[in-house]
Amino acid sequence: MLVLIQRVSQAAVHVDDLAVGQIGPGLLALVGMEPGDSEAQLQRMADRLLGYRVFADEAGKMNRSLRDTGGGLLLVSQFTLVADTASGMRPSFTTAAPPAEAERGFNRFAEICREKHAFGVETGRFGAHMVVSLVNDGPVTFLLRP
Repeated sequence: MLVLIQRVSQAAVHVDDLAVGQIGPGLLALVGMEPGDSEAQLQRMADRLLGYRVFADEAGKMNRSLRDTGGGLLLVSQFTLVADTASGMRPSFTTAAPPAEAERGFNRFAEICREKHAFGVETGRFGAHMVVSLVNDGPVTFLLRP
């Protein structure tokens, strides 16, 4: 499992011109599921995502987490994040979880995040062609690994 997070002032995901998820200040998280991602990994990644300190404190240092700020969280499934790009000119997706497994894992991850973050968790639509828009605040972008 890999999660690319971006601190945003706003973000939205649209499917067929309909907003299916949107947030104000908070984090946009692009989530790539890998084969065999376990419940323990999902729990740990949710804790890391919600506790990762990427928001400024009173001194301007990144010392506050999404939990601390009460910001929004927008989760978007993105299998291309876990593509194998080590060689050639075309990505291989053999390192991504099969669609049914990835959907179960992503949905469980969203459920865990909702249980742990009372300030609002939105999602895209798994498997759909999504148009994601965001205003990256900083820019601040980090790749979280388990």
